[in-house]
Amino acid sequence: MILTGGLVDFSDSAKGGTAMIFPGMGPVRFGDVAEFMRGDPAARRLIALADDVVGYPLTDRFHRSEGDYSEAAQVAFMVNCLALADWAERTLGVTPAVCAGPSFGGKAAAAYSGALSFEDAVRMTAGLARCTEEYFGRAHQDIVTCSFVRTPEPRLQEVLAELDERGEWHDLSCTVDHDFFMLSLRERQVEWLEQRVRAAGGLPLYTMRPPMHSAAFEPLRRLAEERVMGELRFADPRLPVVDDHDGTLLTTGEGVRTMLLDGFVRPLRWPEVVAALRRLEIAKVCVAGPDALFGRVAITRESFEVTPVTPRTAMTPPRAPVA
Repeated sequence: MILTGGLVDFSDSAKGGTAMIFPGMGPVRFGDVAEFMRGDPAARRLIALADDVVGYPLTDRFHRSEGDYSEAAQVAFMVNCLALADWAERTLGVTPAVCAGPSFGGKAAAAYSGALSFEDAVRMTAGLARCTEEYFGRAHQDIVTCSFVRTPEPRLQEVLAELDERGEWHDLSCTVDHDFFMLSLRERQVEWLEQRVRAAGGLPLYTMRPPMHSAAFEPLRRLAEERVMGELRFADPRLPVVDDHDGTLLTTGEGVRTMLLDGFVRPLRWPEVVAALRRLEIAKVCVAGPDALFGRVAITRESFEVTPVTPRTAMTPPRAPVA
């Protein structure tokens, strides 16, 4: 296998297929992606199209926006992921057999697979951002989603049992790895949860607001379907999409649409996606986008050859090939 600048050469497909993975969204500073957004030809082309859809200069609005999950930040994240996938295709020779997009990444996966046009993916991302902001501005303001690692499932079940005994509402929102979870609960319980996780040998990471992936948010799902998704036309994807909730292989536009809506109310289960990709004999994954999670966790790296494709990767001149 030949490496260029530390990246996998995808031209040799003898060792198994490749999957394109679009990561969930985390906080991204404008300065970390500005060079890519302004310098990559695919990024510039997609940004120009996005500008026409949203009705404002995306790069400028993202630069000025406050908050990690503003509308402009979300649209920019989705656009950058798609532009990075384009870079991976033309630079690394990536030819995926399937794609997946855990959590927010499902929006980019919908466009990349062909289930949505790029323009409709932009409309959807902006519209869902507005719906989410409106909904959590008036509902569930006391709920947050906490993430923690180094907490095996038996220890997690002990924590959940204690919450049940205390009569405290909770919902498991994400299973990222065998010891990495995200739990939604009332904010007044965050300090207790962090203490309990540490006592079990785990490590609390961060607390997210707005929260995500809980059956309690069914009204938000209905709002999104009524205001945003009903106006979009979903086609059968050219590239199959792995559902991030249960690993189902989606081959219809309706399946992709349902996956995106269910993201509001169903827990994310990344191990199910990994298992599905392994059943498909996927050997390599290209993670296209700013990613601090899904391409880095042990279950992913132990299962596949992982190539992260980030804005920094794309803007770094390649080194000479090394045998």
